Amino acid sequence: MMPFLSRCCLILTFLSTTQIIQAAEMLYPLSVAAADKGPVYVADRKLPGIWSVENDKTTSYFTGSKVFRTPLNAVRCIALDNDGRVLAGDSSTRDVYRFEKAGAKPQPLTNGGIGIPMDVVVLKNGDLLVSDLELHQIWKVPAAGGKPTLFVKVEAPRGLALDQAENLWVVSGTADQLLKVSPDGKVSVVVKGRPFNFPHDVVVFDDGSAIVSDGYEKALWKVSTDGTTAKWVSGEPFKNPVGITRQGQNILVSDPHAKTVFSVDPEKNVSDLLKP
Repeated sequence: MMPFLSRCCLILTFLSTTQIIQAAEMLYPLSVAAADKGPVYVADRKLPGIWSVENDKTTSYFTGSKVFRTPLNAVRCIALDNDGRVLAGDSSTRDVYRFEKAGAKPQPLTNGGIGIPMDVVVLKNGDLLVSDLELHQIWKVPAAGGKPTLFVKVEAPRGLALDQAENLWVVSGTADQLLKVSPDGKVSVVVKGRPFNFPHDVVVFDDGSAIVSDGYEKALWKVSTDGTTAKWVSGEPFKNPVGITRQGQNILVSDPHAKTVFSVDPEKNVSDLLKP
């Protein structure tokens, strides 16, 4: 019969191993960011915090507290700045944070000047544009941080993307679901009406076409340069495709219901980034 202390050690070892396994499993990935090469970063609303995925290995980049109004307690979006540093928008503290490196203390950039940050993009000069679902506008934040200023009013803004000319593409929850804002703040409609069920995010290709994620339809839509739309990839394995970004020619898709990140190549082949 196994001695009592040995059994306790065995149980503790099992629990520790279980905790490690669970800690490496995504819980509710909402947003994804990546450069052409290197790690993929994922904002996990229920971690709460950020994962780093590289070489088939998932590790915690930053784990926040479950205490409300602490950094990244309600992380909603993630991006990379022009120096490859991680940016994250958090609605619990109404701020956008920058990380100098993994495990570093997140640096607030606006002193709580954002309502509900849904997405972040970075201009060539380093300034940030942030969509605010609560206040229905796009903020401009200085590269070094500081008080946000109004860039443009847009109702129910969610996902953002920049094209080659630094036009801002905006997913909107209003009458016209995909808009474009010129660098001087003029708004035009890319997709008229409401062809999408519940659009969340957008990426733009060099030729001016775009992809829009639609969680309710379990689909990615292709938006042609003339504004016409058609489902590009839909159904399994998607359960609720939400955040999307480009990594080279591939589209990365965070899916909180599938608890993973998918990669879609130009031939529309879908693979699970977390399952080599």
